[in-house]
Amino acid sequence: MTPLSGTRNARPAAGRRGRLYFWEEAAQSWQTARNEGRSPGFSGFVARGLRALREGVGQEPGALAGRAGVHRVALPDDGGSGSLPDAYIAEHYALTLFGLHQHAASDPVHQPGTGLGTACLRLWQSNALTQTAAERRLTAAATAQDLHELAQHLRQLVSLLRAAGVGLDYTRLFRDLTRWEGPDRNRVLRAWGLQYTDPAGLSPVDGEEARAIGAAVPYWTTFDSSRTAAGAELAALRSGTGREAGTVPAMWAFHSTRMASEWRDKGSLTRDLTAEHAALTLFARHQQTHVHPMHVRGNSPGTAAGRLAKKETGNAGEGKSAAAVERRFGALLTSADTDELVMHLRSLIPLLNKAGVGLDYTLLRAALHAWDDPRRPDAVAAFRQQWDRDFHRAMTS
Repeated sequence: MTPLSGTRNARPAAGRRGRLYFWEEAAQSWQTARNEGRSPGFSGFVARGLRALREGVGQEPGALAGRAGVHRVALPDDGGSGSLPDAYIAEHYALTLFGLHQHAASDPVHQPGTGLGTACLRLWQSNALTQTAAERRLTAAATAQDLHELAQHLRQLVSLLRAAGVGLDYTRLFRDLTRWEGPDRNRVLRAWGLQYTDPAGLSPVDGEEARAIGAAVPYWTTFDSSRTAAGAELAALRSGTGREAGTVPAMWAFHSTRMASEWRDKGSLTRDLTAEHAALTLFARHQQTHVHPMHVRGNSPGTAAGRLAKKETGNAGEGKSAAAVERRFGALLTSADTDELVMHLRSLIPLLNKAGVGLDYTLLRAALHAWDDPRRPDAVAAFRQQWDRDFHRAMTS
């Protein structure tokens, strides 16, 4: 690890009375010694704090109270109710993880800007772990049910990061921990996944392996049913049905969305990510049980529904099934927003799957992206008109 610029000017968070977090003070102490021409190292205060943190590893929150002044989140003076603030508990875990990480490391391990997903990507790139093992470790942390379980998984990860010389932004990790058991957990999960699959984090030598962690190639265009893992991959994608985009660890490796790194770090929920997530889950349901590809270029939802209706006309003597398909398609066309469009597609896709009728998922992703985009007010009308023409052309051809 190399010292990062920005440590000296780290800004304290609101509510800490202007004081840096302990891990920030440690990095600043090391940097100050280096800037003054002394042998880089920690001050006596920081060294004592690190010893206290190592002694606190595995202990319950509150065990570090009064020890070497490492906490910055204050305990309430409430007469000893026994209830610790959530932020204090999160800081306890961040502190003990930092102490474990910094132990015997020659450089500061607090590296501003390095989120957990980025750190796991670097862990894999360092060859300390295989790609599969790195993903398994990150997924285990991401699927933790509570903060205590998350801290246990992070303890194992931090030991691996220390051995590989990979740093971590502990201020960001602390904030992630404070959000873990609240409504912002999805943003934390999305940030970890987007960081881990950031194409900008790949070195030029990664070549073909880039596909597996976020190269800009949609999964449905490269799907090969003959591969051993194909069934498991489709199952992973189906597990994301009805869930918020970017929050399903099993799907992270299959996203190809391009996004600025600062948006990834924030766990931003963009229109493109939402559209790709929906398209992936729909494709996985569509492809299920089929050997030949269900992604068929040029087959708009209108074309696919029209071909389905034509098949149903031939199978049902009175054409009742064809009429039902036409009603479904009509409801799809009138979708007011992307969520409603996805809902109607979920009812149509099983019918297409059963009939073996394919769909252009690249086109569908584009439609999902633009459907209720206020910046493109004419896009929906254009899709509706084209799909309606496609439906009648396919049904009568």
